Amino acid sequence: MTRLHSSDLVQFARKYRFVGGKLTRLSLRNRRGSTTVVAVVLVRPATRDLAHVPKPVRLKLEITGVEEYRFQKRPTMSAGKMSDLKFGYFNGIYFINFDAWGLPAGEVPGVHDFRASDFYVAGNDLFWEEMTAKKSATDK
Repeated sequence: MTRLHSSDLVQFARKYRFVGGKLTRLSLRNRRGSTTVVAVVLVRPATRDLAHVPKPVRLKLEITGVEEYRFQKRPTMSAGKMSDLKFGYFNGIYFINFDAWGLPAGEVPGVHDFRASDFYVAGNDLFWEEMTAKKSATDK
């Protein structure tokens, strides 16, 4: 997996279209007093050519040294569907918000915006990788 540095968050967020993506897997691992959250999301790569629509890719996000998280599903939310995914880095901690908030144009999200979310995680290190699709017997 590739470590995502705080200076690369904006560039990474532009690499994929998270709007309308799907959360396909979420796991929490508690080992030796440290928590790790692993999320697999189905997203589309950013469009580079309007004549070619890229196929969705599975993106694995792993946050280690989790400091805080909140996972709450409300009755009005559809299971697994993400309205958007936002990243933030505050005081040495990475934040990922899996349900977008409505901020006015030009407003920069703060820590309080992430903590107000129903579905966020914050931790010390952030890693990512594109997962390759498994070939089926018919793809030979």
